[in-house]
Formats: sequence, structure tokens, C-alpha cells
Amino acid sequence: MDQVKECRKGKEKRLPKGAWGVETSIDLHHCNPETIRDAKAIKQFVIELCSLIKMKRFGKCTVVHFGQDEKVAGFSMTQLIETSLISGHFANATNAAYINVFSCAYYDSEKVLRFTKNWFGAKEATRSVLNRK
Repeated sequence: MDQVKECRKGKEKRLPKGAWGVETSIDLHHCNPETIRDAKAIKQFVIELCSLIKMKRFGKCTVVHFGQDEKVAGFSMTQLIETSLISGHFANATNAAYINVFSCAYYDSEKVLRFTKNWFGAKEATRSVLNRK
């Protein structure tokens, strides 16, 4: 259930009163197997997502493959942003992806969901949004 309410001050959207930041967790299922196994595609996703939600990347995106247990093996990604962090894990065995966006600056979590689902070709997606105080 979304706990974020869109607040307006003029045309500018902002965090709900009392929130320090917002965290969006997205679970993707039945993703395109080629995309979740491609480090370059994951890095490009981060670049385009940051552009879409107007977040400034801090440093390079890190994408590493690990997991001795095939159940969890796959790429993991981290990208620092000036207002916090974007992270994700991509599970090869199930063609699933788990993406988190945490920021103390407002962003449209619905836009993140649509973009992420489309980028990874997911047939199913769920989103949880949490105000961090």
C-alpha cells in the first residue's frame, strides 16, 4: 500500500510533511532473462532512471555477479545518488528483480514502477512505498 501522498506547493511536488525520505521497493517477476543478466543493460537502466526522476548520480554504478547458491545467484547493483541510494538484485533462477530507490528528495514512485517494469520486460510487478521519518 502506498503511504506517499502527492503534495503540491505551486507546481512543485514534495515529500509528505514529516517525511525525511521515501523508499520504493519494486519486485519484478518473469523478467527478460537477457536483460537481467547484462551488466551493461543494468548500468544503462540506472543512468536513464536517474535522468527520469531527476536524481544526480554520485560516483559510478557498481554491478557485481555473485551467489554460490543458484537460487540467489545473479547481479547485484548499487548506485549512490546525491540524495541517497538506488540498489537492486537480479535472480537468475527465477528471472526476478528486486529494486530499491531511497531518496530524501521527492520522486514519482509510480513513474519508477512503470519505467522499471518496462526496462526489464517484467510480466508482473509490485511496489511498496514507505515514508521514512
